Amino acid sequence: MSSALTAAMWGGVAGSSLVLGALLGIYKEIPNKISAFVMAFGTGVLIGAATFELLSDAIKDGGILYPSIGFLVGSTLFILVEMMISKKGGQERKRSKGNPKGHSGMAIFVGSVIDAIPESVIIGVSLLENHTISWVIVIAIFISNFPEAMSSSIGLKKDGYHKGKILFLWFVVLVLSSISSLLGFVLIDASSTILITSIGAFAAGGIFAMVSSTMLPEAFEEGGPIVGYISALGLLTSLILTYFG
Repeated sequence: MSSALTAAMWGGVAGSSLVLGALLGIYKEIPNKISAFVMAFGTGVLIGAATFELLSDAIKDGGILYPSIGFLVGSTLFILVEMMISKKGGQERKRSKGNPKGHSGMAIFVGSVIDAIPESVIIGVSLLENHTISWVIVIAIFISNFPEAMSSSIGLKKDGYHKGKILFLWFVVLVLSSISSLLGFVLIDASSTILITSIGAFAAGGIFAMVSSTMLPEAFEEGGPIVGYISALGLLTSLILTYFG
């Protein structure tokens, strides 16, 4: 299999949990505490992926200046987009509970698309930079997508969307995830150290801003203090995957 197809395949694998999460949101009732534990574990894995994979590699290859700028730009952009999405009712998209009254499920879906595309680009860039897929990043994105799709699907169902249409929307995001990973591999200039390291740090900044403002607060709210330990297990898992990967 060519490297480009490999990038597309793993982008699709990471995005497939959006469809699985949508199925759970439509057909099953998931206890909030269980979802909180999944989010807490995913938060730890994501923080580990951002630190051990993205930031450390960026600083090792590109020094401190450009990764620092990329990190700040990534976190700033995510928060600005988050503020805009929140005004439209999409701030709950990484959360696992039902869609709040007056908040649009479609707004949550749009926010999910905004998350999914750059996340998938990271997968393609990781293959381009390291000549192998970053398992930590794939697993972290896969886990974090579950509560996002569950929340949106519950909201869309309450907004009157047909189940088939909801699943179709998430299949569209799945395809976009695969294409974005492919484009991340094909279009990024592998010879530009500054560009590669800046993109990695940019993604890390967005991840830190996302888990801090969306996933971790919800996990603690629903799961209590034990989520701190579960997050630590996620971080340790990320470290182990990085070590053996």
